[in-house]
Amino acid sequence: MGKRHPNLPAWQWRSYPQNHQHPTNLALHLIAVPLFIIGFLLIVSGVFSLSLASFAVGVVGILAGLALQRHGHSLEAQASEPFSDRTDAVQRLVVEQFVTFPRFVFSGGWWRAWRQRHRH
Repeated sequence: MGKRHPNLPAWQWRSYPQNHQHPTNLALHLIAVPLFIIGFLLIVSGVFSLSLASFAVGVVGILAGLALQRHGHSLEAQASEPFSDRTDAVQRLVVEQFVTFPRFVFSGGWWRAWRQRHRH
């Protein structure tokens, strides 16, 4: 996928459970990731329909989703690997929103982490 992480989804998946254990972070991700995805869809819709309002609301949705996730990640005992550059940030954020977090939820990883939340 990139020079730093040739198989980004596999690399991200390996460390995902360790970086997503804090109960507040888990709850924020349930709100923030769908907000990001809806924001992305609104941007696409706004571009194709030439709707500035849809585009603007989409941008706000993406920024709010990312801000919520950033706050959630700041609560984790194990920090995520820092981004190496802008390209690394965009690639990792997109894969997390559209691949890794949905996989975490649908595989039961989110629920397992939630059940163990008493540790925090």
